[in-house]
Amino acid sequence: MREPKPLISAQELHACLQSGVAAPVVLDVRWALGVIDGRAQYLEGHIPGAVYVDLETELAGPPSPAAGRHPLPAADVLQRAARRWGIDDGSAVVAYDSVGNLSAARAWWLLRWSGLADVRLLDGGLAAWQRAGFALESGDVVPTPGDVTLQRGGLAVIDADAAARLPTAGILLDARAGERYRGETEPVDPRAGHIPGALSAPTSANLESDGAFASPEKLTARFRALGVDGTRPVGVYCGSGVTAAHEIAALAIAGLEAALYPGSWSEWSSDPDRPVATGDSPIQQRTRRQTR
Repeated sequence: MREPKPLISAQELHACLQSGVAAPVVLDVRWALGVIDGRAQYLEGHIPGAVYVDLETELAGPPSPAAGRHPLPAADVLQRAARRWGIDDGSAVVAYDSVGNLSAARAWWLLRWSGLADVRLLDGGLAAWQRAGFALESGDVVPTPGDVTLQRGGLAVIDADAAARLPTAGILLDARAGERYRGETEPVDPRAGHIPGALSAPTSANLESDGAFASPEKLTARFRALGVDGTRPVGVYCGSGVTAAHEIAALAIAGLEAALYPGSWSEWSSDPDRPVATGDSPIQQRTRRQTR
């Protein structure tokens, strides 16, 4: 059976919700690094019926140097959250945010990884819904709890050791902004730079100016230019495993598969024994020990 496409348009979602027949569970995943008012934004106005998802507590486990800033949540934590959102076995799910799906993609990836087949992102996010002239509602939505049973393993993951080997065996993409990849700045994590051998592939290049994903043709061309053509294994990391999920969604739109390195740079850079590369070259390398 062919898997559902990763995206749904505002018009398609509106029609599904209006029909009332097997309407999808809609998740509002408004979050951004350093932004703490996602729930307040949700309460002020959201897509009718959408349930608020807390990325920090429901889509990630407790942070630590050994696991990164946003490690994958424990299986029971994620399943309880998914049931709170009203997801049943066989439910269709649509996730969105207000930042081009950079945070909503984490929910998309986790649910696909957990075995749900029909999970999509609202292309263009909340802005696309509003541009289409569709109404918002305010206040909280508390759905009837669902009964979904999640099973891990639906999508591939890699650890730090596998990420270190991947530039030789395949392709490792760094989804962070170029200046962080080059080591010019590091606003959050212990060391600046990138995993030696990784290629710079910022998530911003996945999007058009309106926050919608680029076309499959553009994304295919983008990733082919990086050597991703489906013949070699691909891994993706970012700062903490959140926006890397956006890159995996973009790859899926282009018909390509990739594994997520959940610990990402926040885990790698916390280990003083892991080498760090800086500059534009994937292999310009220097090892810097973490100052304690």
